[in-house]
Amino acid sequence: MRTQHTAHTLPGFPVYSSAFVSPTDFVVGGGGGQSKTGIKNKLRLYHVEGDKKIELLDELELAKGDDVPMSVATHPRRAEIVAGINSSEDALKTGPNQNCRVFDVKDKKISLSETRSTLTLKGTDDYQKVSVFSPNGDLLAVSGSHDLSVLHYPTLASAANPIHLDESDIYDATFSSETLVVATKSNLLVYSLPSQEKEKVDRPVELELAQTLNRPPLSGKDARSSFRAVRYHPSDSKTLYSVSNSEPSSSRTKSKASTPHGYISKWNVDTWAVTKTRQVSDRGVTCFDVSRDGKLLAFGSSNKTVGILDAQTLAPLLTILKAHDFPPTTLRFSPTSDMLVSGSADNTVRVVTIPPNLGATSWGSWILFIVALLVVLFAVLAQQMPRVLQS
Repeated sequence: MRTQHTAHTLPGFPVYSSAFVSPTDFVVGGGGGQSKTGIKNKLRLYHVEGDKKIELLDELELAKGDDVPMSVATHPRRAEIVAGINSSEDALKTGPNQNCRVFDVKDKKISLSETRSTLTLKGTDDYQKVSVFSPNGDLLAVSGSHDLSVLHYPTLASAANPIHLDESDIYDATFSSETLVVATKSNLLVYSLPSQEKEKVDRPVELELAQTLNRPPLSGKDARSSFRAVRYHPSDSKTLYSVSNSEPSSSRTKSKASTPHGYISKWNVDTWAVTKTRQVSDRGVTCFDVSRDGKLLAFGSSNKTVGILDAQTLAPLLTILKAHDFPPTTLRFSPTSDMLVSGSADNTVRVVTIPPNLGATSWGSWILFIVALLVVLFAVLAQQMPRVLQS
């Protein structure tokens, strides 16, 4: 099956984050950062129907000196997004970093509605790399490299005491209705969320660390790995996906160090055991997403590839070689799971149209093959049966 996909050039606009705000509208965050490149940092709102054309509906230029939006999340029930944007260096001299920004997306316009300092960020190299809502949108998790905050939404008041990790960088986080899973380099940290009764307490609560999960075992030269992303299945809280990139063996010299390979693992939350692991790329995975209907997984790789997998079997369904000129920095499925948008610092986004039966053909072929095999087997047995009876 041939899936349609088209690259769209956004001149002078390196893309670092994205999120769909409706089935046909998506926001991208990009720009030149705080370096003096002359490239403005902005949020842009695009309309898309099919892969062939995107229409710019609005763009919001950030204040002078503000950093590029490095993470964006859409509220599951409101026409609002949360973005991680560092304040300018001049603003930091007189006040805290207003790293967490809330924007309304209504009537084809983006407007700033709230700014808040929610993290202890160390230096201009640290930023809000994670922005993720709970399934019902009542909680928001935001994270820098070593600190993570869980906030009530829309008040942005602290719901829990901050999580501070000195020894390991934070890469991602994901909510179920009962837990928050934080991906660090070495572990998945599973925190129990407070009950509804405890949420009514005015002061923040202490999150209980319920599980610490080690990196999934890999074979051969890829025995060492580090986590890069984690996602719960959107409709099955008993299924969790993690992304790991292999690490060169410490015994290898720098000149002979192997390139990292990208892996995706599927976890059974009841037992916290890995049920499937598949190598998906010969280079490290840079971004990851799960479709809203829970049928597909998508990843971007540092070899500039974008791939789509079957969420149940982890079988590859689609690979777009050289989807971008630079490694993908972000990708997101549409709410209706019929489109995928990826972005890169090469000033492009790629729109992929996903047919409703993607993956069905491969399953159908396997079923037909199995049926045909059974027919042949029964035919052979039928031929052999008279001889057995005669003997």
